Amino acid sequence: MSDQLKFIVEKLNKEPFKKNYSLITFDSLEPMQLLQVLNDILAEIDPKHSVDIREEMPDQTAKRMLNILGILKYKPPGNTGDMSVFRQGLVIGSKPVIHPLLYWLLQRTSELKKRAYLSRFLVRLEIPEEFLQEDVIETYNQYEELMENFKVIHKECEQLKSSGFSTAEIRRDISAMEEEKDQLIKRVERLKKRVETVQNHQRMLEIARQLRVEKEREESLAQQKQEQKNQFKHYVSKLRFKTTQYKKKRQELSELTVEYGILQRTEEILKQQHDNTQQQLQIIEQKKGILGYSDTQEELERVSALKSEVDEMKGKTLDDMSEMVKKLNSKIADKKSALAPVIKELRPLRQRCQELTQEHDENKTQYDGCAAGLESNRSKLEQDVRALREECSQAESQYHYINLMKTSVETQIQRAADEMKAYVSPDSQERRKAIREQYSRHILEQENLGKTLKEKQKLVKESHAPNMKQVKMWKDIEKLMDCKKLCFQKQQNQTSIGQVIQGGGEDLLIL
Repeated sequence: MSDQLKFIVEKLNKEPFKKNYSLITFDSLEPMQLLQVLNDILAEIDPKHSVDIREEMPDQTAKRMLNILGILKYKPPGNTGDMSVFRQGLVIGSKPVIHPLLYWLLQRTSELKKRAYLSRFLVRLEIPEEFLQEDVIETYNQYEELMENFKVIHKECEQLKSSGFSTAEIRRDISAMEEEKDQLIKRVERLKKRVETVQNHQRMLEIARQLRVEKEREESLAQQKQEQKNQFKHYVSKLRFKTTQYKKKRQELSELTVEYGILQRTEEILKQQHDNTQQQLQIIEQKKGILGYSDTQEELERVSALKSEVDEMKGKTLDDMSEMVKKLNSKIADKKSALAPVIKELRPLRQRCQELTQEHDENKTQYDGCAAGLESNRSKLEQDVRALREECSQAESQYHYINLMKTSVETQIQRAADEMKAYVSPDSQERRKAIREQYSRHILEQENLGKTLKEKQKLVKESHAPNMKQVKMWKDIEKLMDCKKLCFQKQQNQTSIGQVIQGGGEDLLIL
């Protein structure tokens, strides 16, 4: 029990509970506090149980907890095996009942979370027979089909989770492939633009497509050839193995044939010896006057042996059966004596159970009728509330729209009033602030700028022909100067060839 309490306290002090208990403080909890701890654990398993049990009736708390424990398939331990004792202990917050339950829940929290989640979809709804009409039956069949589909889909989902695939990795792969796809699209677009500038690009594309198909076909043929080679190698190795096995089996067969011949010859010799012995025995029996005695003796010995075996088996079987009958009679007597007071107590309880069952059925019928009426009223009220909310939302949207339009109109009116005030003001500085005056000045400036540009354009057009003529003359002068320069350089080179330079007492001839 101490190990159990240690485990419970350790789990409660960790995430997500963070209770900060010690063994002493946990063991000294009041029944109501202990029930709240149990309810917190159930709320972690199924969030719809996240309630404060102080705001709930005890019978409602017990009913809710028993319902979820039934879904989680909790079985009380041996010392609280009686469900009435367990139910009473759960209501009063008994430690011998709550502590094993807490230990069981904290041991398998993740597994129980999954079971509670599945129970929302896999626990069948019990519909009374009086409500099972045609449309209800059709809806219920659809409900069962959806439940089966959910089982299949959930199984596939669990298989995918256990297969090692990660959604984050898949997302990264998808994003990487999308980026690669975008890059390829851009590259294809660039290549298309480059190809479109080439003549007969359609014909070239068709040839490239055919080339790609032929390459793929060539790769396929090479792959098939490789597979055929592998198959041939496998066939050759298999044939070699079969040949070896065949030679080995053939050798064994020859050995067995020789041995069979030896055994057959031995059998013939033994039969011949047996026949000779029988003939000698018959001759002796005939001489003694007891012909057939040996055959009769063998048959009697065989029958006697069989009879002794059968008698032994019968005796053993009868002993076992009598012993089993004695044990069964003894057990039956013990059970009868033990069950007699229980049966005596059970008779009034059966009658009480029948009365309670009848009363439960009547109350259930009334409850179902009342629940159906309340459900109908609730649906009608929800429709009315939904319609009123829609009207309220539309009215609110229209109100905001009108306010925005009002603000916009007021702003425009205010701007118009300011503009009028500035326009009719006797102060020239104030009039210059008016939008009309600003636009007028801007228009005048643009008109002046346009006139200036037109005059410049006229001057450029008038001086264009003379200027172009002058440019041509300057280019001709430049060509003439280049020609003179070239002639001068040639003349300089010719005068320097064969020139004799005197100086320093020596004559130099420059070639």
